[in-house]
Amino acid sequence: MSAAQPDPADQDGPRAVSAGSSVEAFRRAEDLLENRRPLDALKALAPLLEAEQEAASVHLLAARAYLASAQFRRAEEGFLRVLELDPADHYARFALGRTLQRQSRLAEARAQLRMAAAMDPRPEYQEALGEVSANIAVRSDRAGGAS
Repeated sequence: MSAAQPDPADQDGPRAVSAGSSVEAFRRAEDLLENRRPLDALKALAPLLEAEQEAASVHLLAARAYLASAQFRRAEEGFLRVLELDPADHYARFALGRTLQRQSRLAEARAQLRMAAAMDPRPEYQEALGEVSANIAVRSDRAGGAS
């Protein structure tokens, strides 16, 4: 292709993401998130989020990056989108519970964590559920003692 001719992929915008570049962008975003660079991971995921709107894995990675960068509402939206696409994703339900917990929405968090623990009884799910349940009990005791 000569320098005078535009790249056809550029003409279609973000949707013109090839399968190879999608995998590459996804892996790069995973690496960035693993290296505690969630904002850079989100930048790497931007074209994928546009092009792969039905890919639960892309939304899950973006939601994790939002959570890691303390963008709790966006993380919540991302995890909810994953659950729309794949209601059986126990990790998305667990992460949604943790996201709600970080927003002090403990009753909602407990409901999500209960479902995650019922779907897959991993120790970290059980521990998170216990932690949220204990926090709810403490708040209830404080509220009862303040009357």
